Amino acid sequence: MKLRNNSGFTLIELVIIIVVLGILAAIAIPKYQDITTEAQEASCRSSLGGLRSGITIWYANRAVKTGTASWPALDSLQRAGTVMEQSIPANPYISVDSLADSIVVGVTKGAVVIGGCGWAYNATTGEIWANTVTDGANDW
Repeated sequence: MKLRNNSGFTLIELVIIIVVLGILAAIAIPKYQDITTEAQEASCRSSLGGLRSGITIWYANRAVKTGTASWPALDSLQRAGTVMEQSIPANPYISVDSLADSIVVGVTKGAVVIGGCGWAYNATTGEIWANTVTDGANDW
C-alpha cells in the first residue's frame, strides 16, 4: 500500500492568503503615500532654518563691525561664502534645478511668483520664505 504525500496548499488556502495580503496592503499603502510630501516639507523647513540663521548672523556681525545693523543685499546672499558658507540650498518643491536655488525679491509674503524662483527675500526686513504654490509653504 502506497501512501500519497499531500503536502502543499489547497486552492482555498492560497485564496485566503492572497485576500489577507490584499487587506494588509490596503491598510498600509495610504499611511506611506504622504512620505514624499512630508520629506519635501522637512527639507524646505530645514533649508529655511539654515538661510534664516545665516541672514541673522550676517545682521549681528554687521552691527558689531560697523555699528549699524543691516540685512544682506541679494547679491551678498547669493554669493557663496558671504552670508552662507555654501551656495543657497535648493527649494525641494521646485522641480527645475536652475530655479530651485535662486531668490526673487520684491514679492510680498503669500504672493507667489508662478514658475519663478525657489525662495523669496525681503532685504529691508531680512525675511526669507519658500516661493511655492503648495498649501502652507509660505507660512513658515
